[in-house]
Amino acid sequence: MTRLLLLDCDSTLSAIEGIDEMARLAGPQVFAAVEAMTREAMEGRVPIGEVMPRRLALIRPGRAIVAAVGQLYIDNIEPDAACAIDAARNAGWTPVIVSGGFADAIRPLAARLGIERIEAIGLRFDEHGQYAGFEADHPAARNGGKAEIATRLRAEFEAERVVMVGDGVSDLETADVVDRFVGFGRYTVRARVRAAANRFLYSLSELPAALDW
Repeated sequence: MTRLLLLDCDSTLSAIEGIDEMARLAGPQVFAAVEAMTREAMEGRVPIGEVMPRRLALIRPGRAIVAAVGQLYIDNIEPDAACAIDAARNAGWTPVIVSGGFADAIRPLAARLGIERIEAIGLRFDEHGQYAGFEADHPAARNGGKAEIATRLRAEFEAERVVMVGDGVSDLETADVVDRFVGFGRYTVRARVRAAANRFLYSLSELPAALDW
């Protein structure tokens, strides 16, 4: 029986919000504007598809910023993530990162956790490593996109069970297409997510028990 464990990245596998850290590296004014937009999107008050191009137009993250944020993901890894994912894998679950963040920045963290598959937004760079756009048509760049990804992955893996773990409203949008939605609140508790989740965790050490049913 194939079982898929879909994991958000930002504020779940790592304490940071990657796009906010990219903005911080771009300067205090950019950071303040982007942080506010991120919070509104994660709480479901503004569509993700609306804020994504606006945030990136302000930050314009080149390869150097992306690499720095990749290291920050590792430096701020959720303390119980590695053990929880190993336990899930040993119990027959296949972990996949499903994120509205950026694949280039997430890849080092995924490698650290032994996760081979990442579903996240691609960035484009010019020959000098400067920002040249993003994968605007990726499902994770819009509301409802994570549900589309979860549905596609279920079919691809012929999975009999699919669980999504995450902290945000975009993660919660998968609830109707997965078998169990597990909310996460170690770093940020969103009332809407906590109220609707099948299970709500404050540490990934609790994850193996949430997968046992």
